[in-house]
Amino acid sequence: MAVVSNGTTIIDAGALGSGVATGKMILLSTQTASGSASLSFTSGIDDTYDSYVFKFINMHPATNETQFAFQVDTGTNTSYNQTITSSFFRSIHSEDNSSAALQYKTEQDQNQGTAFQKICINVGNENDESCAGTLTLFNPSSATFVKHFIAHTNTYRGENQCETGFLGGYVNTTTALTRVQFKMYSGNIDSGVIKLYGIGG
Repeated sequence: MAVVSNGTTIIDAGALGSGVATGKMILLSTQTASGSASLSFTSGIDDTYDSYVFKFINMHPATNETQFAFQVDTGTNTSYNQTITSSFFRSIHSEDNSSAALQYKTEQDQNQGTAFQKICINVGNENDESCAGTLTLFNPSSATFVKHFIAHTNTYRGENQCETGFLGGYVNTTTALTRVQFKMYSGNIDSGVIKLYGIGG
């Protein structure tokens, strides 16, 4: 039996149709924090894949109510100060249902800024608090286009709230990106795991 949408066969006899994009997530590397000032991915980001996904799991800060962030660089450079334009909004909801909101956060975005881009905000450092999510970097090796990125995150923050973050932006360079660094805005990354995947065609 075929599954059809808008006149296009998606699945026929259990197989995907020829017009449907497919791909695999290929695990390229894993880094584990343990009182780390930062975690840097300095290899594996090249023209092998069109997009790269970072999955960060239970990023726990040493400092309370801080921000988890990233920056990128080119070649063998280690300044991590590329120019970024971005937008950020969040939804929040408290455990006791006393507060809920959907907000644009101007203090988290950048307009041609070179700071580390905040991904998770207000991350608590209590034993059960952390943030997790994904960051996708699109076509970092392009010599033609700026480098787009999106992130979707969730944070268990102080005040016993769930905070879901939505980030989008671009790195304003046509030079190939080769490096990504993650860190907390204040203090070390006490613990957490970041995995880098290439998205195969």
